[in-house]
Amino acid sequence: MTDWSEILEHNSVAVSAPCRVDLGGTLDLSTFYLPLRHLQPCTFNIALNMRTRVRLEGHTRGRLKITSSGFESFETDSLVAPFHPPMGLMTAVAAYFQGDGVHIHIESASPPRSSLGGSSAAAVALVWAFHKALAMQGDPPVQPAVAVRLAHAIEQSVAGVPCGLQDHLAAVFGGINAWHWPSTPDAPAFRRQVVLPAERCRSFSQNILVAYCGAPHESKDVNGTCVREFLAGRHRQQWQQVVACGHRFVHAMAREDLSEACRMMNQETQLRIQILPEVLDTMGYRLTAAAQDAGCGARFAGAGGGGCVWALGQPEKVTDLRPTWQAILDEHPEALLLTAEVDPTGIL
Repeated sequence: MTDWSEILEHNSVAVSAPCRVDLGGTLDLSTFYLPLRHLQPCTFNIALNMRTRVRLEGHTRGRLKITSSGFESFETDSLVAPFHPPMGLMTAVAAYFQGDGVHIHIESASPPRSSLGGSSAAAVALVWAFHKALAMQGDPPVQPAVAVRLAHAIEQSVAGVPCGLQDHLAAVFGGINAWHWPSTPDAPAFRRQVVLPAERCRSFSQNILVAYCGAPHESKDVNGTCVREFLAGRHRQQWQQVVACGHRFVHAMAREDLSEACRMMNQETQLRIQILPEVLDTMGYRLTAAAQDAGCGARFAGAGGGGCVWALGQPEKVTDLRPTWQAILDEHPEALLLTAEVDPTGIL
């Protein structure tokens, strides 16, 4: 058994990973991409420099402690650490590594449960941190795809609902990418398509705007409803159209045709609303309408149902949209525009 308190006694380990905004989420669930494989589903995301930071320090043997921004500090017997929220994902990752005598510090630059993939970014960062500590003892460094698959497997094992890979992928690889999902179980778990190169990412920040609507989301409720409806055979035609919109959006983004990208973005959002109107709350509907009126594209982040909305457009249109969004957000005490830029770098 690894003696973590000894490994970390004189050397803490720090890792950070970005969160993301996206289009085509839910299609990264095998529940969807396998029946729709003839359409070759993909998911698009943009990594944001709002990073989740994880630090490992030594702690009392037999104990596991987690300190996370926005939550009460948590400490337990490391052998019987519970896997239920809000710290269940972190304790499950620690259990995989037999994380006895460890103090895990977590700081997130994104609001809690903001639908930006922060929990998955934290899981990936924690997996990476444990491997980084093991590398100090001579173990080989973990490969990016391995960290993604491990963090996803642990998250899905404790979530109670299907989980996708896109959040973990954005956290590890950063940048602006489309992720293509396998058509057979023996194929690689994902294929990465770099939509815009790293040197273009920083300047592309002026093309996006991200707002927190003031109410946290519960992704398992939204995803759970979508899964149940899909399994029951409902909205299959709309899901096929969602896949088609995603392809057209990615193609438009790759050639930087923002007019077409915004059109596809708004069309995909409307299809998602037809499938499940609750993907946007009241604030989200107002922000989306304002963005479309300004000539931008708009979409909820992640599974929706609260959390964040993001807009895409020409820089001048995004600049014009900013005060309009700010005025809407000012009506809710917890809502705010986020200081978010595209992050070309993944996990560090």
